[in-house]
Amino acid sequence: MMEVLASFCCYFQSPLRTIWLWISLVLVLQYSKTVLSDSNYLIGLGSYDITGPAADVNMMGYANTEQIASGIHFRLRARSFIVAEPQGKRVVFVNLDACMASQLVTIKVLERLKARYGDLYTEQNVAISGIHTHAGPGGYLQYVVYLVTSLGFVRQSFDVLVDGIEKSIIQAHENLRPGSIFVNKGELLDAGVNRSPSAYLNNPASERSKYKYDVDKEMTLLKFVDNQWGPVGTFNWFATHGTSMSRTNSLISGDNKGAAARFTEDWFEQNGIKSSYINDLGTDGIPRRVSNIIPNLHNNHHELLELAASFQSSPGRPATRTLSVARRVRGALRQADKPGFVSAFCQTNCGDVSPNVLGAFCLDTGLPCDFNHSTCGGKNELCYGRGPGYPDEFESTRIIGERQFRKAVDLFNKASEQLKGKVDYRHTYLDFSQLEVTVPKQGGGSEVVKTCPAAMGFAFAAGTTDGPGAFDFKQGDDKGNPFWRLVRNLLKTPDKKQVDCQHPKPILLDTGEMKQPYDWAPSILPIQIFRIGQLVILSVPGV
Repeated sequence: MMEVLASFCCYFQSPLRTIWLWISLVLVLQYSKTVLSDSNYLIGLGSYDITGPAADVNMMGYANTEQIASGIHFRLRARSFIVAEPQGKRVVFVNLDACMASQLVTIKVLERLKARYGDLYTEQNVAISGIHTHAGPGGYLQYVVYLVTSLGFVRQSFDVLVDGIEKSIIQAHENLRPGSIFVNKGELLDAGVNRSPSAYLNNPASERSKYKYDVDKEMTLLKFVDNQWGPVGTFNWFATHGTSMSRTNSLISGDNKGAAARFTEDWFEQNGIKSSYINDLGTDGIPRRVSNIIPNLHNNHHELLELAASFQSSPGRPATRTLSVARRVRGALRQADKPGFVSAFCQTNCGDVSPNVLGAFCLDTGLPCDFNHSTCGGKNELCYGRGPGYPDEFESTRIIGERQFRKAVDLFNKASEQLKGKVDYRHTYLDFSQLEVTVPKQGGGSEVVKTCPAAMGFAFAAGTTDGPGAFDFKQGDDKGNPFWRLVRNLLKTPDKKQVDCQHPKPILLDTGEMKQPYDWAPSILPIQIFRIGQLVILSVPGV
C-alpha cells in the first residue's frame, strides 16, 4: 500500500489520469481483498526418499538383535511443509518415515540449511518428527542405548536421513506460493487400542472420567490449498504405533502410517474422486506376505497356495524413470510445473496405543494373554498382539493404513475451518533430569519434587504385546530379580539417591548415569511450539 500511496499525487495532472487512478485503486483494493481472504500464508510442501540401507543393518524400534534388514516392503520418505507470513515468520515441519527423529541428524540438517539459506531456517523454527515405524534402518542416533542392537553408528542410515530431510525442505522452500490452510478433526475408532489396559485402570477414577476412551482416537488434519493449483497436500496427526509389522519382519517398511501416506498420494494423483479406487484400495498397492512370527504356518501348504494364487504380476519391464508405470501415470495427470501432492501421516501421543486391534493372545494356546502382566503361563515371549489381518502382518499393515487413509480423505473433503492469524514459534532446551514439579499430596495441598536421571526398569525388558522381550521379565514388575541385579551391577550400580528417586520402579539399567564410552541416554532435550493461526503444534519428547 505504501507504493500505491506514493504514486497517488502524480495522477492528479489530468481528468484522464484521475479516472485511471480510481480504476487502478479499485483493482488494487480488490486484489488486496483477495490476497487477504485467500492467501493468508505462503505454503510449500516437499517430499524426498530416505529409504537407506536395505540389507545387513539392524532395524530401529524393537531392539531385537536378530531383526536384520533383508529387502524393502515399500520405500521411506521425508515429507515437509513450510508455512510463512509474506512479510513475517515461517515454520518448517518435517515428518519422517523413521522410528524417531535424531538430535544428531537435526544438527547436521540445520548446518546445511544455514549454509544454503543463512538464518532463515534454524533450530527455532524447524521441527522434525518420526512416524515411529519399527521397520526402518537403525544406527542413526547418538546415544548408546539406541545403538546397542545396531552394533554402533551406521553411517549410511545417518547420511540418507540428513540428505533426504534437507532435500525435502529445499523442495518445500522452492514450492512456496500464496495459499490457504484448512483444519479439520474427527474420531477414528478402529485403528488403535490400549495395549496396557490394566495399567490404565490404575489411574484415578476422577482422571479416567475425563476421557471417553482409554486412548486418544482423534485425528487432526491440515489441508493445504494453493491459490492457483488448488489442494497440494495434507498432513494429519493420529496416535497409533508403527508396529503392524512384527519384530521378526526383515523388510524396510513405513508400516501403517507409511502405507496410509502412499494410499492418499495415489488417491489424489488419480483425481481423488474415484470411489472405485478407494473401494479397491490395497489389492495391488502394498504387497501381501505371510507373517513369520506364527510357528508352523508353512505347514499349511494349501492355504499358502491359495495366498500365492492371489498375487498378480505384470509382464517384466525395465524399472527406469521413463518406463515406470507410476511415473507415467502421475506424469500424465500432473501438469508440468504443478507440485506433486504430498500427504503425511504424523505420529502423536501414541504411548501404549497399538494397531493390533484384535487384542493379545498366546501363541501356544490361542487364548488371551494374562490381563495384568501380558504373559502366557508366566512367559512374556509367547504373548503377541494381533492385527486385523492376522496372521498376515502385511495385511494388517494395509488395513490399519487404509483405515487412517479413509478417515483422512473424509476430513480432507470436509475441511472448512480456515487457519487465520500469525505464524510464530518458541524453542528451548530443558534438562529433564533436574526438573522441579509440583504434585498434589494425599490429604490435600501440594509439594515440589525433583526429577532425576533416566533409568530403565525390569518391566521395560519385558517389552510389550507388540514386541515381547526375552528371558523371564514381566510387564508391571515392581520387585526385580536378584540375578539381573547382579548383571546390572557389572555395568553400573545405582546409588541410593537414584534408587529412592526411581522408586517404586526397580532399576535394571541406570542409563541416565552411564557415560562410557559416551552418554547412554539423553537428559537435555528440546521443547518446541509452533503457532499457525489458531493451530498450535507441540514438539515434545515422547514414546
